[in-house]
Amino acid sequence: MTPIELGIEHSERLWIGGAWRAAHSGRLIELVSPNTEEVFASVAEADALDMDEAVAAARAAFEAGPWSRTNAAERIAMLERMSQHLHAREGAIARAWTLQMGGLSSFARPMTAGSTLSFDQIIAVARKFEFVQTRRSEVVRSAIVAQEPVGVVAAIAPWNAPYGIMLNKVAYALAAGCTIVMKPSPETPLEAYIIAEAAEVAGLPPGVVNLVCGEREASEHLVRNPGVDKVSFTGSTAAGKRIASICGERIARCTLELGGKSAVIVRDDFPIEAAAQLLTGTITLMSGQVCAMLSRAIVSRKRHDELAAAIARQMQQIVIGHSDDTASQLGPLAMKRQLERVESYIEIGRQTADLVTGGRRPRHLTRGYFIEPTLFASVRNESRIAQEEIFGPVLSLIPADDEDDAIRIANDSNYGLNGSVLTQDADAAYRIARRIRSGAIGQNGLRMDFGLPYGGFKQSGIGREGGAEGLAAYLETKTILLDAAPTAL
Repeated sequence: MTPIELGIEHSERLWIGGAWRAAHSGRLIELVSPNTEEVFASVAEADALDMDEAVAAARAAFEAGPWSRTNAAERIAMLERMSQHLHAREGAIARAWTLQMGGLSSFARPMTAGSTLSFDQIIAVARKFEFVQTRRSEVVRSAIVAQEPVGVVAAIAPWNAPYGIMLNKVAYALAAGCTIVMKPSPETPLEAYIIAEAAEVAGLPPGVVNLVCGEREASEHLVRNPGVDKVSFTGSTAAGKRIASICGERIARCTLELGGKSAVIVRDDFPIEAAAQLLTGTITLMSGQVCAMLSRAIVSRKRHDELAAAIARQMQQIVIGHSDDTASQLGPLAMKRQLERVESYIEIGRQTADLVTGGRRPRHLTRGYFIEPTLFASVRNESRIAQEEIFGPVLSLIPADDEDDAIRIANDSNYGLNGSVLTQDADAAYRIARRIRSGAIGQNGLRMDFGLPYGGFKQSGIGREGGAEGLAAYLETKTILLDAAPTAL
């Protein structure tokens, strides 16, 4: 299926300043199917000049255009028009995700619909948000605290969930009154094209939303551009460190949602078979390519071997196949380099832990980036497979002496993005959750609510997305002290 068949009319152009323009580079980025390893589409490749033009268009729209001076109600009305367009194209968006990333088609539509509903949730947050407040002051008669847009936003999204993550950034930026330059992953850019088309259909002023897809060098040029006031990045911790250092040079704002090595503590009151089923179903979700993935399972020593055997039985029943096959429970990894990365970690794991099951490419699939669900047992938490983000269907099972030891192991990580406690006791789940240094903790599974704040402790990021906290990240606070109350706010 080509971009045209998905309704994307200008995939070989960039959206800058309200017009579809040819890229200065004249080059195209080829998109490769993870299922077949064949090129199925291409998009325009932006270079440094294109990045500069996109920032200039966004800057002009913010400084001289009407967007930053519109009221919240006007912005919300345009966001609602975008939402209508996006809801109508959910089928194409879901298909784009399967084609580019290899996500299961059986999961693509509900995932896409959920992302568009999150867009609607952000609109609802903006509708209730107090952008201007009067406050009590001991100094003047009238004190006003105003929340104003931070300015031009560079939004950089990863390849694993390109629609929902980019759409979240666009929604918050526009609701706040910012203008935005979308920079999707070069592996999964098609969803950003549909978002740009939604902005075009909704009638957003020229330059408010821009789209440039480029490789690493051009992307770093975008981050360095002094016309960018804020960078919102979701991706690896290594890339996040680089972006943070660049932003730090000029004190540019940044929100970073980075990697994770999230722990799930299996308490003794949780049934073994239920735990095995849950852990297997989680680690195979999106082929394990989820930053918040529960990839470290911590269990008491006395139950370790029994749980390992149960997980192995569950993993061996997983149906591995092409993304379009409705029987498939595990599709391919997104790209060749990701398959090679996962295989390299499996080799490291063989040297330091017990490989219980998996670890190979499926024999019945000779093409595509497929790998079996893999379980390592008797894993030492200081080992690389327990400390480093693998981003694949690889689960480390770690024995613990007791609950305190399990919490210690969970916290013994450079990351702190997510976590879980498998228990039938909500009080115990809450008690343990308060002791784990992580941005989110769920009872009995990978629980995520994008209408609430989410983000990471430690090297899992800076700042929060979701809820009112997510909107606040795109605003600057201004205090105004007056001798009398103004006639209008």
